[in-house]
Amino acid sequence: MSESLLINGVKIEDTFAEAFPMVYSRIIVTATDRYWLDQAICAATGFATSIIGCGVEAGLEEYTDKTPDGRPGAKLLFFTMGKKGLEEHLMNRIGQAIMTCPTTAVYNGAESDKIMDIGGKLRYFGDGLQMSKVIDEKRYWRIPVMEGEFVIEESFGRLDGIGGGNFLILAESTESALSAAREAVKAIDPVGGVILPFPGGVVRSGSKLGSRYKFLKAATNTEYCPTIRRQAPSLLAPGENCVLEIVIDGTTEQSIRCAMETGIVAACHVGGVKRISAGNYGGGLGAHQFRLHSILNRL
Repeated sequence: MSESLLINGVKIEDTFAEAFPMVYSRIIVTATDRYWLDQAICAATGFATSIIGCGVEAGLEEYTDKTPDGRPGAKLLFFTMGKKGLEEHLMNRIGQAIMTCPTTAVYNGAESDKIMDIGGKLRYFGDGLQMSKVIDEKRYWRIPVMEGEFVIEESFGRLDGIGGGNFLILAESTESALSAAREAVKAIDPVGGVILPFPGGVVRSGSKLGSRYKFLKAATNTEYCPTIRRQAPSLLAPGENCVLEIVIDGTTEQSIRCAMETGIVAACHVGGVKRISAGNYGGGLGAHQFRLHSILNRL
């Protein structure tokens, strides 16, 4: 039995977040200004919260001014369970959500010897009038569009990452949980190498593996649902009336650990937070275990 751990009076449960190996790619999107850049980001990362139903998890890693064409840019991360799915989602999202957005261009942001021929395939949209240019041993395609031309790098890298790092915020009220979750997301925002794929970085409908319905592979995490604690087994203590989850996908274990530490500490400094826990499946499924006490023991 490990010693109890408190941060600002908030109990940190001695448990772990169970995460899974995933593959990811980083793309760099640029546009003529921040308005059109944000439109492209919103479209490209839409409906990409969970592989359970979306097939891909995506989000904004960071804005950047260090771009291949010197224009305003952003780094986006896309995570899937396998290389085939990653290539398909990049093809669709770049082709349908970024190429369609005025003034945008797309470049590879994941240097790897595992290459996906994204731009090399999307070039065919140019109907034979596309042109290419090699700069510093990298090939770029210029695809004619009605607004001018869409520039895309030919090859994009694929790397190994991790999905499903997480922690749970258990609070006395919805207001407290929401405030704590927003502070956690704000604190995590500067951390590199991670995304929070859910809306606003927050999940209210945390899931468990399996369901009483055979056609479902996941269902609501009933043990943390406050409105049914008298109808089903509950892990909620008295005074814990709202639970929100922060899910983190990362490029490395260290990036997820850093994001979890930063977010948990921020959440614990909001009034009304009772406990911090994490979601796992008993350790039998995910290859990565992020133990809360281990992450926070140096504080």
